[in-house]
Amino acid sequence: TLQCKENPTIQREPYNTQRTLQCKEIPTIHREPYNTQRTLQYKENPTIHREPYNAQRTLTVLVVNPVPVNPVPVQVDPVPVTLSHDPVSVTQVVPGLQVVLWSLQVHRVLPQWLAQPDVILRDIRRNLVAVGAVQGLSPATLKKLQDNGVTSFFPVQAEVVPAVLECVAQGLLVGRGGYRPRDICVSAPTGSGKTLAFVVPLVQALIGRVVCEVRALVVLPTKELAQQVCKVCALYAEGSGLKVVMLGGQKSFAAEQTSLAEQRGGKWKSLADIVVATPGRLVDHINKTPGFRLDLLRFLVIDEADRMIDSMHHSWLGQVTKAVFRAGSGSEGSSVFRRSEPTHITAASLSPPQMPLQKLLFSATLTMNPEKLQQLGLHQPRLFSSTHSGPAPSAGPASAKSQERFNFPEGLTEYFVPCTLSKKPLLILHYILHMKFCPLLCFTNSRQAAHRLFLLVRLFGGVEAAEFSSRLSTAERKHTLRDFQHGKIQLLICTDAAARGIDIEGIKCVVNYDAPQYLRTYIHRIGRTARAGKAGVAFTFLLDVQRNSFLKMVEEAGSAGIKKHSVKHQLLKNMAPRYETTLKELASAIKVSYLQANTLHPYE
Repeated sequence: TLQCKENPTIQREPYNTQRTLQCKEIPTIHREPYNTQRTLQYKENPTIHREPYNAQRTLTVLVVNPVPVNPVPVQVDPVPVTLSHDPVSVTQVVPGLQVVLWSLQVHRVLPQWLAQPDVILRDIRRNLVAVGAVQGLSPATLKKLQDNGVTSFFPVQAEVVPAVLECVAQGLLVGRGGYRPRDICVSAPTGSGKTLAFVVPLVQALIGRVVCEVRALVVLPTKELAQQVCKVCALYAEGSGLKVVMLGGQKSFAAEQTSLAEQRGGKWKSLADIVVATPGRLVDHINKTPGFRLDLLRFLVIDEADRMIDSMHHSWLGQVTKAVFRAGSGSEGSSVFRRSEPTHITAASLSPPQMPLQKLLFSATLTMNPEKLQQLGLHQPRLFSSTHSGPAPSAGPASAKSQERFNFPEGLTEYFVPCTLSKKPLLILHYILHMKFCPLLCFTNSRQAAHRLFLLVRLFGGVEAAEFSSRLSTAERKHTLRDFQHGKIQLLICTDAAARGIDIEGIKCVVNYDAPQYLRTYIHRIGRTARAGKAGVAFTFLLDVQRNSFLKMVEEAGSAGIKKHSVKHQLLKNMAPRYETTLKELASAIKVSYLQANTLHPYE
């Protein structure tokens, strides 16, 4: 013990003693997650919230009884300020001023290309454009269109085709004025001709190629849609020397590999100019197929873009981008074809020029969320959007409800049908047997519901029905669609697998047997009718608990108006006895079907 004035006592502590520091404030430190919202406390007590990067802020200040004081310099953010004199009840006092309220309002502001798109008229029949009046089309393309019976373009085709052709007017290497071409986004109703809007300019742009290389890639979400687009591409590439290859799983993987590349003289040679693929199959070939290269890819077309954005977690776009800008890609010794991933536009980045990768997006329900679209890495995008006749949308604040563009077919009439669960099958039978709605496309929310309804209708009799869902193989789905198109099937009961992009001619009526939960689903279902400017009818069966929420959802999306259609009980009464008997037979039919499914697919 050391004795001195303070009389301290020194004690020996173990090396790992935990010590507590005592001070006047006694602070307590808590660990917070990285994204915690913190509130800064001071006299005015403002609350600071995390804002989106493109928020427009409005500062509202009301000053009462100002008192002259010496000015105090204050540094503020350079944001738009709007003064308002709305009365409030809270009062705070600061030196020199009596301030009633100090508030911060946040408004979302869309980027200019989203807020001010190029408008495409929705009325197809009144706005047809003769193909000869469209700028940029070559004589060979005009003849090919004429041979296929196309004499006029729909509004979306008349706007998008010349826009794409303008980007290749000076060749594939540079865009207009020698700069990198802008990416193009198209939001238009189903059945408005979006497929032809990109097939025609792609074929014309590539028709003069000398060496066969993959220069156009079309990515679609489903096999059926990929097959349909591949058929259109092959039709317009016929006789041009361009080769179109589909990667969708309809052939074996080895057969698809053979159609992509072959080895000649010890080197791999491409056998495809245009590739139409689904995301999963495409990634497999990028990683496993020798000779399959994308380093000369010029066009990347993303159809059904909203759904493809939702599947970005599979990283298919990242795999494509990596394959396009692969280190050391292109012909050795030629700097023109050596590609590096583009960054900011500078004088150095433009010299020497390199092959650009232009993205073309197409969808009936294109998202307006900039954070989602940012995943695509678009370059100075240009948006073409269908709308009713009227002024173009302004660049003002966007509400949370306007995050997506929904385009309803112009010739569509919408109805909702109040009903109960037990009356749904009777209503379907009534529409076919009594109202003669044939062919009729019926949507359910699950493949189990589709199968049960199919069995019930088949047991009831009098209706040629079929189901279309993932229960069927690819060949069976193809055969079913062909029979439905040829009129051999009156009622096609399907899940949403058929709702996207499938073009089935002659469908005048669509029935939502199960009300869709999401607006996107509703748009794509009803888009199977009223295609190419023709008339069509859509019925949606609604239970009492679904009615208010569904009608509100459709109204907010900009529907022209959904009408009520009631079916009198007396009209269904005659079918009731046979329906009751069918329900008794249904239970055993479902059991037999379940046993057969387990026998064929024991591990599903």
